[in-house]
Amino acid sequence: MTWSHPVSEKEFSSNHVYLLIQITLRSKASFMIFEKEHLYHIYNQGNNKQNIFYNRNNYLFFLKKVNTYILPYADIISWCLMPNHFHLMVLVNKICITHGATSSHAMNRTLNDSIAILLRSYTRAINKQANRSGSLFREATKAECVNCFKENDLHFIQSNMLINNHLHEKQYPQICFDYIHENPVNANLVKNSIDWEFSSAIDYAGLRNGKLINKKVANKYVDF
Repeated sequence: MTWSHPVSEKEFSSNHVYLLIQITLRSKASFMIFEKEHLYHIYNQGNNKQNIFYNRNNYLFFLKKVNTYILPYADIISWCLMPNHFHLMVLVNKICITHGATSSHAMNRTLNDSIAILLRSYTRAINKQANRSGSLFREATKAECVNCFKENDLHFIQSNMLINNHLHEKQYPQICFDYIHENPVNANLVKNSIDWEFSSAIDYAGLRNGKLINKKVANKYVDF
């Protein structure tokens, strides 16, 4: 990726920075490898960029599954559901959970497993609703660590894309947080992030008391 001109301070928004981070980390995100007490941006989109949500009930149904399959493993810092993709920013607390009432029937389920079950079960419901078959999501769900990479891993740090000083590591969670909430605005779905119902931006604005996010935990990493 090259630039034909120096990037001005006005152009150097959080979205520009975040896209650069994605480019750098994408090659490392083929497999979801989670570490406890680290922040991750988890996302996927519709197969062939098709819609994955067709009506309001679909969005709400997906959120219920996030509550069931993600919250036991992680605190959710921010989230946004778009017509053809989703974003979750989470703090991982557990990598694996044992399910089963007795030791003889106990089964270990990892966070990777739980995400896969979430997507498969949601796909089955949508396929039944739309009388369709096949994959709904792209095969590989991405999970990019927001605060566990080293500065040397970010190749753009020393490029002329940065203005004067490089970013402090603590700024990356904020960039990811803002990027997720600005998705509906950047897609021209709404003028303001708080106008999009299917995002935690409304909760952080105090306009809704959503139970999915953990503001106490989020306050340790981002400003809102």
